[in-house]
Amino acid sequence: MKKLAIFDIDGTIFRKNLHFELIDELSWLRIFSKDARKTLVRVYADWLEHRGTYEEYRKKIVSIYERELKGCCQKDIVDASRKVADFNKDRVYIFTRDLIKKLKKTKYTIIAISGSPIEIVKEYNKYMKFDEVFGSVYETNGKGCYTGKTIFEPVKHKGHVVGQFISEKNMTLEGSFGIGDTESDISFLKMVAHPIAFNPNMNLEKAARRKKWKIVVEKKDVIYDIGNFKTIGAK
Repeated sequence: MKKLAIFDIDGTIFRKNLHFELIDELSWLRIFSKDARKTLVRVYADWLEHRGTYEEYRKKIVSIYERELKGCCQKDIVDASRKVADFNKDRVYIFTRDLIKKLKKTKYTIIAISGSPIEIVKEYNKYMKFDEVFGSVYETNGKGCYTGKTIFEPVKHKGHVVGQFISEKNMTLEGSFGIGDTESDISFLKMVAHPIAFNPNMNLEKAARRKKWKIVVEKKDVIYDIGNFKTIGAK
């Protein structure tokens, strides 16, 4: 049986946030309002200046997107997603980029689970070429326009997504890898044989230390194994 590797995307592979970049692009294209970008910039500044946690920042991004999405055409969202994915395709972390290459060579099945909209996750995957991707799904009215309702948010139950995937594909978690950066990834990290907390936020870092998971931090072009307090790689 092929072995499985599970990746988060935002902050784990992509060095920024696909959801943020999509909202920014949609605002510039005037598909979303100008106020959407103003709110987005303010929310981002609050997070940079430590007025709130990353999870609070992520939820605010989702809230902006849901509010602006209602009535928009799916084609416009896909077109904007294509532009964002193409522009950002090479803005990845060295550690996860190289790990993905290694796992592909050893014939792992690789899946990615993201809280970003499925439209941009799919466009981004045209460059990453994972075997399967999961992203947030928003309802359309049958005429190609969004209703504003959310159908599926994998970020809330990533462990369940993994469990369903391995059941449907008749796979094993023996020798599996899991890589994430926030507490939303804990539910699948605790399932795999080789969990890695990559550039973890505080909540994931605490969980990783308690469970003795591998902790890796990439700063500029140097990669550190924090658990062993040593440099494990550099560009």
